[in-house]
Amino acid sequence: MTTTASSMDRHVAVLGFPTHTATLLKLLRGLASAAPTTIFSFFNTPKANSSISSAQSPHGIHNLRVYDVADGVPEDLVLSANPLARIEMFLKATPGNFRDALEVAEKDIGRKISCLVSDVFLWFTADMAEEMGVPWVAIRTAALYSLSVHIYTDAIREAVGVAGQVQDQTLDFIPGFSAIKVEDLPEGMVFGDTESPFACMLHKMGLMLPRATIVATNSFEELEPTIVTNDLKSKLQKVLTVGPFDLSSPPPLILDASGCLPWLDNKKEASVAYVSFGSIATPPPNEIVALAEALEATGIPFLWSLREHAMNNLPKGFLERTTAHGKVVSWAPQPQVLAHASVAVFITHSGWNSVTESIVGGVPMICRPFFGDQRLNRRMVQDVWGIGIGVEGGILTKRGVMSALGLILSHEGKKMREKIGVLKELARRAVEPNGSSTQNLGHLLEVITTSKLPLDTNK
Repeated sequence: MTTTASSMDRHVAVLGFPTHTATLLKLLRGLASAAPTTIFSFFNTPKANSSISSAQSPHGIHNLRVYDVADGVPEDLVLSANPLARIEMFLKATPGNFRDALEVAEKDIGRKISCLVSDVFLWFTADMAEEMGVPWVAIRTAALYSLSVHIYTDAIREAVGVAGQVQDQTLDFIPGFSAIKVEDLPEGMVFGDTESPFACMLHKMGLMLPRATIVATNSFEELEPTIVTNDLKSKLQKVLTVGPFDLSSPPPLILDASGCLPWLDNKKEASVAYVSFGSIATPPPNEIVALAEALEATGIPFLWSLREHAMNNLPKGFLERTTAHGKVVSWAPQPQVLAHASVAVFITHSGWNSVTESIVGGVPMICRPFFGDQRLNRRMVQDVWGIGIGVEGGILTKRGVMSALGLILSHEGKKMREKIGVLKELARRAVEPNGSSTQNLGHLLEVITTSKLPLDTNK
């Protein structure tokens, strides 16, 4: 039987951040499916909404609606290659673009919004929720420990200064950060442009989060350092780990249009190097060449997900010379690839989605971070969990990649596989019926779907 809007008892607005669309939608699909009498309205930019693959689309979930918000980019503007340029224009358009879209959704649905859920980056949701008299639930699509540094921004700046600080100074004055160094911090915190729109957004986020009714993260309790979790629980109203989203709210099966999985089926167990640097960052041309030369020199079977425009940077004749043991595609079904028995190592940018997918797949990592929380994730992968290594010097070189591959595929790599195997099992247990993430997800759902209705709600 089809449920109509008039029979719904709650209307939850979910405000997305453009670069986190697919990750947030994984959680949202699970929430919407578990609460069939609650309408969920999802708000993001047209480009972000259209980027969701058909396998991830909300179609088929009757109580999930998608709305576009203005992205702030003039129609006649040609953007630079800087991935932050579009984001900065989007930030300038907020929060007015979301306010306008929320009004449209309320008219469409015929019901006032009863709860505001947003990506943690959208700090202004705190004020919007207060004005509307509804709870604010902030969703961190990454880890708790990487959220902690933003809550401690002022303390970090006071302790190490801005510009000219010692890069290898540790942050042992923050609970749980004795292994973390200044060089691991996101740009804009103590180095880079500390006044950029993106840096200011992250700073304000850290200041606003104590006002959130709940802060929920794409992680699981057993992965996060206990000291970090306990410290944040003392600073925030409620902290819930409800991931990994791929397990706690699994998406529909992703289509393998490039034939990656059949190709992997023909390879030996734990023999293939999988390479992908996410959907935003692309290594500079010299690093692509260095990586290609390393893969060719070692002769290790490899599957490389590389965007089409970057394929022009591959060495001349590389594809032809490696066709017997290598496959380069413009896109790969990453979770399924990392779960395949033939994959032995993951060369990655160490974005959080990739880290958790690697843990779920039980595959050690070689990390080449670019920006944001990626350097911090690399440090955790290498020095805290011991499930991978960073590339020598922080950039891809032929010698460095060959050395890293040799290490991962040696006895030392066997130790890493054992450690990541333990984390893989803990992730699986976290999403079992009595697991920590399952219980936390139930509490999150309860708050979202039973929050007090606004006084002027339509009935």
